[in-house]
Amino acid sequence: MRLNAKQIAACTGGSFIVDPLDSRSLATGLTWDSRDVKPGDVYVALPGERVDGHDFVGASLRAGAIVALVMQPLDEAARLLAREMGAAVIEVPDTAHAVSDLAREWRAHLHGRVIALTGSTGKTTTKNLVRAVLASAYSVVATAGNQNNELGVPKTLLSAEPETEMVVVEMGMRGAGQIADLCDYVRPDWGLVVNVGESHIELLGSRENIACAKAELLCALPEGSGRAFVNADDDFADFMRVHARLDARQVETVLFDGSERAASRHAGAGAEESAPPAVWAERIELDEQGRPRFEVHAAGFAPEEEAVSCTLNLRGLHNVGNACAAAAIGRAAGIPLARCAEALAEAEPEAGRQEVIAARGGFTVVNDAYNANPDSMRASLSTFCALDVPGRHVAVLGDMGELGDFAPACHAGIGTFAATLSLDRLVCVGELAMYIADAAERAGMDPARIVRAGSISEVFGDLDTCVEPGDAVLVKASHFMGFERVVEGLVN
Repeated sequence: MRLNAKQIAACTGGSFIVDPLDSRSLATGLTWDSRDVKPGDVYVALPGERVDGHDFVGASLRAGAIVALVMQPLDEAARLLAREMGAAVIEVPDTAHAVSDLAREWRAHLHGRVIALTGSTGKTTTKNLVRAVLASAYSVVATAGNQNNELGVPKTLLSAEPETEMVVVEMGMRGAGQIADLCDYVRPDWGLVVNVGESHIELLGSRENIACAKAELLCALPEGSGRAFVNADDDFADFMRVHARLDARQVETVLFDGSERAASRHAGAGAEESAPPAVWAERIELDEQGRPRFEVHAAGFAPEEEAVSCTLNLRGLHNVGNACAAAAIGRAAGIPLARCAEALAEAEPEAGRQEVIAARGGFTVVNDAYNANPDSMRASLSTFCALDVPGRHVAVLGDMGELGDFAPACHAGIGTFAATLSLDRLVCVGELAMYIADAAERAGMDPARIVRAGSISEVFGDLDTCVEPGDAVLVKASHFMGFERVVEGLVN
């Protein structure tokens, strides 16, 4: 971002409480955390339930912020400090909305390609893979971590420079219309929908409604020049293509497929398929650590290329599809397939997502505690059980959120699925997780291998007595369960 105080006031509908000492000074960054302020930043005072950002305006000015955006008048001491520091203080109607307003203004200054992606599961992992592939040939700015909400999305745009060649924006959503609102100012050139699952079904009510919400990204792609990257293995692929009127609007659809059915789809088997995938995987296998090895193929890109082998440093068959999505974007951007495969092989897993940690007790902890929904829970369990360890496989599972009335059935479905796997012990903690335990028992799992824990402390009590060197322990639940404490306790 390179905007001066007058431009910032104009695009946010703000008025100056304190004028800048030098109206030509350009703000070069933005934050709402006073601890992260760097010289030249815009500090955004966000009101919160526990902490009010207005209380830290003074600290942000002392740290070098040259503009502070506020929603209320400041006391005399803060105004005097701003004048002393030469900083501007601008009062706006809504500081959170002001961040989007700044991004809308800055988007017009970006000359590179903006690529947005969304999906029910695997968004952050796929974003990291896309970033890795594109960075092998271009300058890239991508969403940091999983900052994919109403604040993180505009911050990603504001982090790019006019000359940045590729901007990769991860978009999350909880309800209908939210992705459309983000796209209104992001104005993506290309869009990727990783998959359509069951997360957020509490608010949207059905997978069809979830597909419509995800397809808001595809609807926002520019007519005649946009490109839509869609998972051919997703049963809503054709639905989204029709819903977003991609063909009618002359938006090119690029299909990718990382499933074991990909080869037959490309060969034309199955009349229900509208088109073969442009990028697909064949000869998929897992190594002893659960990491996929496969051949990645591409067709329809110039120049045509032979298939190349690829080995991921990520775990799980589901990441083959994520890798194919990234390779499809890379080939569309003109990156040779071999270079795409090299970049994919070097990509590292995000902390808290299938992160394998050696515990002091001589066993392995698989930290997948960042979040959970039914799709990611099944994928994580499958990947975990494929992990080759000398000891036993122990899964510690907790509640999954945002499922509403579907929660009991969704949790029970995980229990039924778990009973089909080679789990030696299933530890369930949380009110909803009891449905996992009950369903696993009904599906034939030995009750002696199922533990119903009322709290995290009970989890430790059980694991202290049963986990031995050589074992592996999977830890997974929705973020609100705080299962990072389980990981920390196990590792240390």
